[in-house]
Amino acid sequence: MPPRWLPSHRRPPPPTPPPGPNGFWLTDPDFRDRLHSATLTLLDIVEDCLNDDVPLTELLDGARDHAEHLLGVPSTYGILAEAEAAAQIVQTAGLDAGTPFGLAIAQGLTGIEQLPVEQQQQLVRAAARRHAITAPSRSTPPPAGPARPMPRRSR
Repeated sequence: MPPRWLPSHRRPPPPTPPPGPNGFWLTDPDFRDRLHSATLTLLDIVEDCLNDDVPLTELLDGARDHAEHLLGVPSTYGILAEAEAAAQIVQTAGLDAGTPFGLAIAQGLTGIEQLPVEQQQQLVRAAARRHAITAPSRSTPPPAGPARPMPRRSR
């Protein structure tokens, strides 16, 4: 056995990727909570890293590539955190976000990038606060009540 001070040539095992949703992601409340948390983390990272050299859209784009390590969700779901963070920033600026596949978010972000970095940081910070208070609902739909008798028709 080699001495402890001698560096080991064995590589540590790769980290275990975070688990995906249990079924459809929209119906898994635990996974929705993780996506919500991932979006908050992404907004915090964007605020911290935003400066004159790195534009807002560049910080948002590519978060999915680091989703497993930084956001705690599988990389295939990282784009959902990107989309939600972008929509939150645009909405916080008082702009219409439209749908995730429309041009409104892209146009909104382009306009926001024209603002001074300090204002962009304030918007991102406010978007994080806004997102934090809109936590996903953990409630489940109420069970269906007893069937009501059909009203009788008069002839």
